[in-house]
Amino acid sequence: MFTAGAMLATLLAVDLGDCLKGVNFLFEFGKIAFFTLVGVLLVGLIYFLNWFLSPKTVPTQLRNTAYECGDPPVGSGWARYHLSYYPFALLFVVFDVEAIFLFAWVAAFKPLGLFGLIEVMIFILMLVAGLVYAWRKGVLKWV
Repeated sequence: MFTAGAMLATLLAVDLGDCLKGVNFLFEFGKIAFFTLVGVLLVGLIYFLNWFLSPKTVPTQLRNTAYECGDPPVGSGWARYHLSYYPFALLFVVFDVEAIFLFAWVAAFKPLGLFGLIEVMIFILMLVAGLVYAWRKGVLKWV
């Protein structure tokens, strides 16, 4: 009779032995490091080219003013927004992101089967519960 420790050691020895055959992990991580370095260098190159090729201008008072369709600016550029707009915008972002998750679910619908359908129904039910909660709290009322 095997103990739990002996069974675990046997499983680990078999699994790790199969996984490590002929695989050089440092080489695999080296590929990831190489592509990360290439990506960082490309972004740096783009920033450098933007700085190098862009026209250099001297800032003047006229150049620093806000451009509003050719009309001279009136008043300050800063405006205060009503506080009730922020929860409304936050709810929009949350539900927009959740819609993206639903698109991913639709793409993988067939392999998930009934389990995936139940999971997405629970997900939609949680979304509807959040929407009802926000509605009852009055967050969705426009000023």
